[in-house]
Amino acid sequence: GAQKFGGKPCGLGARDTLRLEMGYLLYGNDMDESISGLECGLGWVTKFAKGEFMGSKALAAQKEAGLKRQLVGLQMIDKAIARHGYKVFSAAEGGVELGWVTSGTVGPSVNLNVGMAYVAPQYAAVGSQIFVEIRGERKAATVVKKPFYINGTAQL
Repeated sequence: GAQKFGGKPCGLGARDTLRLEMGYLLYGNDMDESISGLECGLGWVTKFAKGEFMGSKALAAQKEAGLKRQLVGLQMIDKAIARHGYKVFSAAEGGVELGWVTSGTVGPSVNLNVGMAYVAPQYAAVGSQIFVEIRGERKAATVVKKPFYINGTAQL
């Protein structure tokens, strides 16, 4: 088994951290029946040209109208950890509520506090500054490209 390669038993927390560093989505956190494949970044597997499929008309209409939210990677700038359900804002004070954090953790492979969040499309560009409300305080974060870690190399 894994022991001959140095593998040791680990729990769901380790699995969750590793999947987040790789940018893998967790159903119930990062996506559910209320989130379309286009919103959560799975548009690349949506093949409109191959013909009609269940939901294709609704997805085509959503694509034509423009997305109202987009799943992005985030890196915390302030010393804080974004967690599931925390609200995301456009400014440290005041500003507009943009969305919510779906997943967040300390990424041991990248040595940074990272996460994913749904935000309004105008704030989804890499490099956009956003603020995560954590225990009543807004903490600075930057939108970054996912995955955070790939092929043994930190991407941030």
